[in-house]
Amino acid sequence: MKYKVVIAYDGTDYSGWQYQDNAIGIQQIVEEVLEFLEGGKVRIFGSSRTDAGVHAEGFVGHFELTKPIPPKNLVRAMNTRLPDAIRIVKASRAKADFDARLSAKGKEYRYRVYQAEMVPPEMARYWTHCHRPLDLEAMRAAAKRFVGRHDFVSFAANPNRKLDTTVRNIFSFEVKKAGPRYTFIVRGDGFLYKQVRSMVGFLLSVGKGNERPEAVTELLEAKTPRTARVETAPSRGLALYKVFYGKMPK
Repeated sequence: MKYKVVIAYDGTDYSGWQYQDNAIGIQQIVEEVLEFLEGGKVRIFGSSRTDAGVHAEGFVGHFELTKPIPPKNLVRAMNTRLPDAIRIVKASRAKADFDARLSAKGKEYRYRVYQAEMVPPEMARYWTHCHRPLDLEAMRAAAKRFVGRHDFVSFAANPNRKLDTTVRNIFSFEVKKAGPRYTFIVRGDGFLYKQVRSMVGFLLSVGKGNERPEAVTELLEAKTPRTARVETAPSRGLALYKVFYGKMPK
């Protein structure tokens, strides 16, 4: 029986989703629980990779069990054994051809920045601190320049593995503000290694007045590897918010 699960996690104390040789990934923790329930080896396949310290609210995975468990009971059984930082939000039976990664049509990431003299302690694990004022309209103008199909090599880090292409399609990129809280919301068909954090890092440079919104287009058109000009925003502010299957919402 194949299952689809939606997972939320606080990635602060983990090395990311994927297995690591010298650190603990969330995949390892989830599989240990599944193997306890199954009484044998279980492999869970994730919708994407997330870096160390990155969070998730709507990560998706799939796996198979030889001992079927009703989805509601599966959620309860897994959450009873998982650490508090990892929660199974929802479980459902999946079709035989469902693949958490290959069936995905797009993803939404949200990056959160708290602009003030200090970040409240309860928010420090999930919000990146910025003490300098930010120009909201300049950042919004720059974000719009990312939308569309582009080569994002200038806004990604070397993944130390061969890629077929560095071209990706960004469907939308919004910047919202509520008091000291800035939320960067980006949707796309896929993202390169550290692409979202690089794009947000550059938008923050625009917001601080260090770069112009037009510079986004200049860097995209240059199609050259990322330089120190494009800073990587800290991992703590980033969360995989949702994975889309079927038709992408407008």
